[in-house]
Amino acid sequence: MNTKVNLCGIEIDNPIIPASGTFGFGYEFAELYDINMLGTFSFKGTTLDARFGNPTPRIAEVTGGMLNAVGLQNPGVDWIISDELPKLRRVFNKPVMANVSGFSLDEYVETVRRLDTQSDIGWFEINISCPNVHGGGMSFGTSPEMAQTVTRAVRKVTKKPIIIKLSPNVTDIVSIAKACEAGGADGVSLINTLMGMRIDLKRRKPVIANKTGGFSGPAIKPVAVRMIYQVYDAVKIPIVGMGGVATAEDVIELMLAGATAVEVGAENLVNPYACRDIILDLPRAMEKYGIKSLSEIIGGAH
Repeated sequence: MNTKVNLCGIEIDNPIIPASGTFGFGYEFAELYDINMLGTFSFKGTTLDARFGNPTPRIAEVTGGMLNAVGLQNPGVDWIISDELPKLRRVFNKPVMANVSGFSLDEYVETVRRLDTQSDIGWFEINISCPNVHGGGMSFGTSPEMAQTVTRAVRKVTKKPIIIKLSPNVTDIVSIAKACEAGGADGVSLINTLMGMRIDLKRRKPVIANKTGGFSGPAIKPVAVRMIYQVYDAVKIPIVGMGGVATAEDVIELMLAGATAVEVGAENLVNPYACRDIILDLPRAMEKYGIKSLSEIIGGAH
C-alpha cells in the first residue's frame, strides 16, 4: 500500500493535510499524537499585521456542519516567525504549508517575502477570499483578473511552490483556477467555505455577530467534489481538495475527482484525532477499493 503523493514537487508520506484555521500552529495537536504522521499541515491564516478578528459570537452549529466568522485572528507575520515557528520545529520535522491572507496586494507580497526566509516552509497557500480594501471590498478570489494579479505578484518574491486557495462563492470557479495557473501558480486548493447564515428565532437577529459566516462540514462535500472535478479538467497543476472530509472514503472520493492531496478542516474541531484516524484507516479503504497506490487514482473518475 503506497500512500505517498507528490505535491508541487515535494513528496509527502500521505495526502492528509489539516486545513488552515483548524490546526493552529500544530503544537497543540502534538500533545495528542505524533503530528509527523501527517502529510503536512496548513498553519493558521497569517497576515502582515496582528489581527484581533471579528466580534463574538463567531461560531454557530448548523445541520451538517458549522458557520464561522473568526476574521483571521492571528499575531501577525513577525510574531509567527519569532515565536510560533520555533515552537513548531520542536514537534514537527517536515516542510509545513504557510497560509497567507491579505487585504491589499502589497500585504500579500510582504507577508510572503518575510516568510520565504523560513527553511521549514515548503509551500505557500495563498487565501484569496479576503476583501480587497483597495478594490472596494471585493474579494480577490471573485474575478480571474484579480486572482491572476495576486498570483503574479506573489510569484515574484518566492521560488517555493504557490498554491492559490479558491473561493467557491463564485459563478465560475474554472476561469479563476485557469487564471491562477496562467499567473504562475504551482497548484490550487479548493474549496474554501461557502457563505452562510443563521437567525436566532428568539432574538430575531443573526446568530453570528458578523451576520454571515463561512459554512463548512459534511454538507458541503458534494459542492467540493463537483468543483474539484471541474477544475481538474481545466488545469494541469495539482489540486489540493477540501470540503466536508471526515473519512478515508471521503479522501478517496476527492482524489478520484482530481485532488492530489486532501485537507481536513471542520472535522478537526469535532474530533482532534480526525487526521490521525483517517491516515490509520487509509490502508483498509485502499484494500477495499483495490487501490495499491494513491497517486494512481488522482483524477481517476474522469
